[in-house]
Amino acid sequence: MALPQIHRVVTGHDELGRAHVASAGPLPSVVEIQAIPGTVFHEVWATGATPAPIGAQEADPTIGPLQLAPPPHGTRIRFVDIPPDTPEFLAHGHERMAQAFTQAGDARLSTVREDSPHPLMHRTETVDYGVVIDGELTLVLDNEDVQLGPGSVVVQRGTNHAWANRSGRPCRMLFVLVDGRYDAALAAAVAAR
Repeated sequence: MALPQIHRVVTGHDELGRAHVASAGPLPSVVEIQAIPGTVFHEVWATGATPAPIGAQEADPTIGPLQLAPPPHGTRIRFVDIPPDTPEFLAHGHERMAQAFTQAGDARLSTVREDSPHPLMHRTETVDYGVVIDGELTLVLDNEDVQLGPGSVVVQRGTNHAWANRSGRPCRMLFVLVDGRYDAALAAAVAAR
């Protein structure tokens, strides 16, 4: 089952400060992760500061290399299509994760080891809001799993995690990522893992 194309409308201001549509149409940045065929990142927007600067004319922040995490003090919104896990991927996926996370902007985000509960285990120092739009997914944490369906919302707070698709059909999630910082005690615990 093919998931529908994302349609994005970006508003802006003309030279007199009046609101108008700056752009409308398909997303200019849609990237399939080569090491995990069927995993597609649909980049919607990003901000690079808080508060986010709002100008009359801004360049599209989705153009350029894919970056998994938001910039410092910034945000990122994207849809991600997650294909069903296959036996081959579960058996050998950990061998391809460095390549996948390198394409997504930072290989250091992968936390996968031989004994990891899923080949896509990773951690970002962010607060992420993940909403299941279509399909089913399992949130995999270090010691537990949570089943998710359409309308499920996950507030992922810098935890080690993976998204497992055990449903047999693609799943689409919407993610909003917000740059974050671990407090000193948690930073020490994470570094010791």
